[in-house]
Amino acid sequence: KPAGTVYYDSFTEALVDISASDEEFDELCFEFGLELDEITSEKEIISREQGDNKAVGASDIILYKIDVPANRYDLLCLEGLVRGLQVFKNKLDAPRYRRVRPVSGEPQKLIITKETAAVRPYAVAAVLRDITFTQERYDSFIELQEKLHQNICRKRSLVAIGTHDLDTISGPFTYTAKPPGDICFQPLNQTKEYTATQLMSLYKSDNHLKHYLPIIEDKPVYPIIYDSNGVVLSMPPIINGNHSRITLKTKNVFIECTATDVTKAKIVLDMMVTMFCEYCSQPFTVEEAEVVYPDGKTCIYPELAYRKEKLSSDFINRKVGINESTERIAQLLTRMCLLSQATGVGDEIEVEIPPTRSDVIHACDIMEDAAIAYGFNNITRTTPRTYTVANQFPINKLTELLRQDLAAAGFTEALNFALCSQEDIADRLGKKISETRAAHISNPKTAEFQVARTTLLPGLLKTIAANRKMPLPLKLFEVSDVVLKDETKDVGARNSRRFCAVYYNKSPGFEVIHGLLDRTMQLLEVKPARGEGYHIQAADDSTFFPGRCAEIFVRGKSVGRLGVLHPDVINRFELTMPCSALEMDIEPFL
Repeated sequence: KPAGTVYYDSFTEALVDISASDEEFDELCFEFGLELDEITSEKEIISREQGDNKAVGASDIILYKIDVPANRYDLLCLEGLVRGLQVFKNKLDAPRYRRVRPVSGEPQKLIITKETAAVRPYAVAAVLRDITFTQERYDSFIELQEKLHQNICRKRSLVAIGTHDLDTISGPFTYTAKPPGDICFQPLNQTKEYTATQLMSLYKSDNHLKHYLPIIEDKPVYPIIYDSNGVVLSMPPIINGNHSRITLKTKNVFIECTATDVTKAKIVLDMMVTMFCEYCSQPFTVEEAEVVYPDGKTCIYPELAYRKEKLSSDFINRKVGINESTERIAQLLTRMCLLSQATGVGDEIEVEIPPTRSDVIHACDIMEDAAIAYGFNNITRTTPRTYTVANQFPINKLTELLRQDLAAAGFTEALNFALCSQEDIADRLGKKISETRAAHISNPKTAEFQVARTTLLPGLLKTIAANRKMPLPLKLFEVSDVVLKDETKDVGARNSRRFCAVYYNKSPGFEVIHGLLDRTMQLLEVKPARGEGYHIQAADDSTFFPGRCAEIFVRGKSVGRLGVLHPDVINRFELTMPCSALEMDIEPFL
């Protein structure tokens, strides 16, 4: 799913460096594997959605809306995007991100206690030292956190990011978990202190924060981070403390990420620091922090790990469908921030994957980047070398042929949902739900979609109910799948292709439905005879009127039923006229 991103006009300076006009920029985005959705402004968006009078006074700064692939977290903020595009255009060498020790004293420490195991066991941390914020940079910093929270952090359930003004707090920091009644602090943007229990009810009505409450609200203890003086930094994943809030004057930022998935936490921390360390007095350096785990093990973060992968240029040429030299492919990859060089051993290329590219997992990811840098539009189109003969499934071919002729017989085709309510296939048809052996949906969104249909009849009757104003007679049919439980199948159920027709008029019209059965059998080339052909015989079925129901036998096997519907069934579907129906399995005729 693309993560829609908005970039502000502050990047026109960068744009001028990369492209002259909006058309060129659109083209450049496309070449880089992105899509420039639209160029608009806040004013334009509001007037489009809410009308011109609502838009008065809104900002008319130009916004560039860009669709970014969901795995490219490094393009979710202005800094990363501009950096990526400049490297792509050969205007800049990809920066080297370095982890450094503090100039004086020990690194900041984050100590994790064993109590956190019950709710959110992992944490990572880092420091951005001597950073300079402007309003644009600050907005971008906050916005990146929000975007990461929504996608890789899965709405903060996997990872929650906290950023703090390091000069307002003093380490070592402690990450622990306490009962909600024992936690008390002044949360961000509030004027007084609250206990965690009070906060939970306070934020129930907060449109932004209420979505995160369920992550911890039923836990016996809530995660909490303190500094050495007992000041609360944050109660993840809900809210930061007001004491350590970041302002435009902040020079040193302490970043902590608490998590239920440590791999994701490392990626998120790497993203936050690599995107904004260019604003530090020593650009592209990040000060390390120590995290002490409950078992005494110490880890240094951020990892900022560079790793090397080797692959052959032949692999890339083959998969992309081009024919380039090893050196040229290494250059293409370098333009995608994957510093590469030919090793000189055959056609081998050594690729260095930077900490910003957590999306590169396999050689195929590297191959994709080579294809983007080469330009998809520059790859020569070829016809596939494989020769295949495609055929329709026999059951679908039969279905198509049957539909044509049923329509020619004067019936109108209906297409209904494959899911329906329990009532439709049981109570309304005068059956018990346990007898139907239907496949149930475990957490249905609506009462209309509780089970998979085991018969096509309710769908057609509901279609008639919705079209009661149409002139009579109503003649409808449907040829579709029903779902039946089947222990022999690996998923416990199977699809079965059925044909169903109904005739709705002032008189039941059993002879019309019987005539349709005969016509169908004629089309399926089955003769009317016992033994090798087909015949019908009286049957009892609670859906049909007593004495007005017959079972259809083909070559001695039962394939379906036809008859006049029971008045109770007709009433339950809110209908008032008699109705006859036919339903049979068409798979035996293949």
